[in-house]
Amino acid sequence: MKTTITAKKMQIPQNFSEYAEPRINSKLSKFFGDEAEAKIVMSEVKNQIIIELTVKYNSLIFRAERAADDKKVALDDAIDKIIRQIRKNKTKVEKRLKDTAFKEAFAEPVEEVTDYEVIKHKKFKMRPMDIEEAILQMNMLSHEFYMFTNAESGEINVVYKRDDGNYAVLEPDNQ
Repeated sequence: MKTTITAKKMQIPQNFSEYAEPRINSKLSKFFGDEAEAKIVMSEVKNQIIIELTVKYNSLIFRAERAADDKKVALDDAIDKIIRQIRKNKTKVEKRLKDTAFKEAFAEPVEEVTDYEVIKHKKFKMRPMDIEEAILQMNMLSHEFYMFTNAESGEINVVYKRDDGNYAVLEPDNQ
């Protein structure tokens, strides 16, 4: 598994790289083939180390974000969260993971998600607006996210509030 470690506004300690790569390989290699890519992004907010772990494999993307006082604890928690995501969605993802991923990985039974129930469909008119207006609309409606037509690009975008209090925009990549 190819592992990339980056840091935002901090230095990556050498001992962390030496810890992270074998740890990811030992815990996650049973699910993913050699062509899987793991990306770790480290940052520090209010004396907490935040680890964002993203694993890409066969058009699947698994993502976990964890914060802790220690970077190793945060990484281990993020790895465990990805394993829980895999376990929870076992029947849906096992066709796309490594052939032997589930043969010995989980000895104990796990509650699996078999079907997703859609309980509501909603249609609404979207008018072009800039990102700031979309954030304002989202906040006024007390929603977790807001879909809108971006006035600049004409594309449908989604704005949402992140756990760290900042905002993010999802944009289509039509390549």
